[in-house]
Amino acid sequence: MIKVKTFATELKIFHTMKELYDLDEKVNQFIKDNNINKIVSVSDTCTTDDKGATIGVIRVIAYE
Repeated sequence: MIKVKTFATELKIFHTMKELYDLDEKVNQFIKDNNINKIVSVSDTCTTDDKGATIGVIRVIAYE
């Protein structure tokens, strides 16, 4: 059965690379903790404010 998990992080100016690294670590830890062996899909999308500036990232993984 395919399951879906969503992760999100806020992006702050001049901290983006660290925040993306932390998001990667969070996702990798979830995969490790749940003994996930098969990832079906990974998708990232940005969230924006009312002026169009990127303020966050949502990462969705589908796994078995």
